[in-house]
This record gives sequence, C-alpha cells and structure tokens, in this order.
Amino acid sequence: MERQYILNAIDAALCAGGQILSIYDDPASDFEIERKADNSPLTIADRKAHEAIVKILYDMPYPVLSEEGKHLPYAERRTWDTLWIVDPLDGTKEFIKRNGEFTVNIALVYNSVPVMGVIYLPVKQELYFAEEKLGAYKLSGIAARGEASLDELAAVAVRLPEQSEHDKFVIVASRSHLSRETEEYIEEMRRRHSDVELISSGSSIKICLVAEGKADVYPRFAPTMEWDTAAGHAIARAAGMEIYQAGKDEPLRYNKEDLPNPWFIVEPGRKEIK
Repeated sequence: MERQYILNAIDAALCAGGQILSIYDDPASDFEIERKADNSPLTIADRKAHEAIVKILYDMPYPVLSEEGKHLPYAERRTWDTLWIVDPLDGTKEFIKRNGEFTVNIALVYNSVPVMGVIYLPVKQELYFAEEKLGAYKLSGIAARGEASLDELAAVAVRLPEQSEHDKFVIVASRSHLSRETEEYIEEMRRRHSDVELISSGSSIKICLVAEGKADVYPRFAPTMEWDTAAGHAIARAAGMEIYQAGKDEPLRYNKEDLPNPWFIVEPGRKEIK
C-alpha cells in the first residue's frame, strides 16, 4: 500500500480535527444540532469535518464511504475492491456533552478487510495510525504533520501494543450505549476473573485502548455502523488484536450490502486451532 495514502489520511484527520476544535472551543458557537433518520445527532462539526476529509481523499483513486456523505446502493458499491470508510466525527453525543471523548476515523479497506487506519482525538491531540505491514503507532501532541515523513512520524511515536500485562482484567465499554447484554457479559467476566476493572469511554477510543494493551477486551452488544469501527479495526489488527463477530471466530467485514455491524468483541487475536 502506498505510503502517501496514509500520510494523506493523517493530514485529512488532523485537518478535520482542527475544524472540529474551532467549533468545540468557541464558547459562542452554536453546534446546530439536527436529528438524522435514526434519531442520532448531527452537528455543524460533523459536516465541516466531512468536508475537510473528502477534499483530501477525493484526490486519491479510491471512492469514499462517509457517514455524512452519500451512501450509494450496494449494486454500485459491490464493485469497489478498495475504498475509504470514514466517520468525520465519531462520538457526536460526547462532542455535544463536551467531554472530549470523540474522534476522527479514517480507514482504507481492501477486499472487505481494513488494511490502514487513522484515528485522531482532537482535544488530546493524540493520533493513532496503522498499516498492516507497518504496524500500529500512537503519537501524542500533534496538530499538524508539516513535512514529516511516515518514517519520521513512526520514529517519535509509540509502537502498539505499548502495555501487555495488568494486575486486573480490564474491560472497556461504551459510555453512552451500555446494553443489557453488555452488562451481562461484564458480570460473566467478573465471575471468571478475580479482579475486574471497568473503563467507560466514548467513540473509537475504546478500540484504541485494546490496541494499546491498556484494556483486555471491548464487548459491543449494541448497534454500530461500519464507519464506527473500520479505522479502529485496522489499528487493532496491526497491533495483533482482532474484532470478532460476537459468538464467532470470524472478524467484522466491510462494504457489506447492509452497513450496520453485527455485535462484536475486540480482543487479542485468537490462535488458529489445528
């Protein structure tokens, strides 16, 4: 995969993050909150971030599937062996709450598998980037790339996973979407492990925490869409983790006819049973 693609994705994420912060940090800003067909919120920051990202990605040869863009019918999408899957502002509810737990998600998907991912946390200025051959990295304190090459970014970043052992079994779960099934899973883990710690967080940060090694597992037994997970999935894969469909040994797949994800669990990659 061409290195320029991941650099462009990083630039797009950082630019979108800047647009989001210009609204988030303005005390006089009106978020212009609307409701989409599924009753999820949409703000001016979502729209501005989308515009910033597609302006960069549209200059590259692959189509873009963005949460805030036009969703073409599967009859056309099924011909796309490679595409960008984008969530310009993942965690809009957290953005509205002003708790900082929102991200910009950009993934490159090849034959239904996320092979490259970028996630940016604008408030913390934390950047996660990964490519399946390059590995996964976290870089703190970045607002713009400047002229830095991919090698230069990787040299000052932390290779993931950063942490692999805990005194406790750490579960990360959704702050805004904790379903009854997820609560039951957490209780089952409490019965299996002597000491369980629960971390609540918003957006794709939860996947990143598993990729970092700071959490052991992230169960999600509630609705998500492909753009919620694709970038995090690429980062998790490059860090030796996987996102499995709940109850199966099969990972999530992308650019499906139906864009909602099945329920899933993020955890270390399972060894093949021979």
